[in-house]
Amino acid sequence: MVGRAKAASGQAGDAIIIKKYANRRLYNTASSSYITLEDLARMVRENVEFQVLDAKSGDDITHSILTQIIMDEEANGEQMLPVSFLRQLIGMYGNSMQSLMPSYLEASMANFRDNQTKIREAFGKGLTSNPFTAIHETNMAMMRAAADVFLPGVAKGKDTPAAPAPSSGAPANDELAQLRDQMAAMQKKLDDLSK
Repeated sequence: MVGRAKAASGQAGDAIIIKKYANRRLYNTASSSYITLEDLARMVRENVEFQVLDAKSGDDITHSILTQIIMDEEANGEQMLPVSFLRQLIGMYGNSMQSLMPSYLEASMANFRDNQTKIREAFGKGLTSNPFTAIHETNMAMMRAAADVFLPGVAKGKDTPAAPAPSSGAPANDELAQLRDQMAAMQKKLDDLSK
């Protein structure tokens, strides 16, 4: 009961206390004003911590209010939760794995947020350091390696003389070195075109 009284008095850490009255009105104790569910949704997006308490009983009803915001968003906006996900989620209630779901979902969302942040940062740094450039470079390296193996007799382009035919005693390393040089020249041309 002490925790409930502490929260009701507005001392629940840094969280803003929102009181919900019987008439379904929400009262922000920090701003001394009535607010709407849309205001709470905005606060969530702005990472403002709040706790919703039933004004009469003092019970913490934050979970049900957040669930109501999700229902309103799904009904009024673009739906984010696919029907198959909702069915699977409902199917987890009463399942032996139900107790694991909250921590699993929290970890999944944290992982999603972290990756989303990393991708945004990469795009902010420019194309030369983003993950897609790394993927492109990896793909090009694989193509060069495949060319080294599968195209040992490829002639050089117009700007360079053709590779000499290897004599029966010439090492294959010379041929591979020439192909590597040729692939490097082609890579340089591709890099110049992408700039």
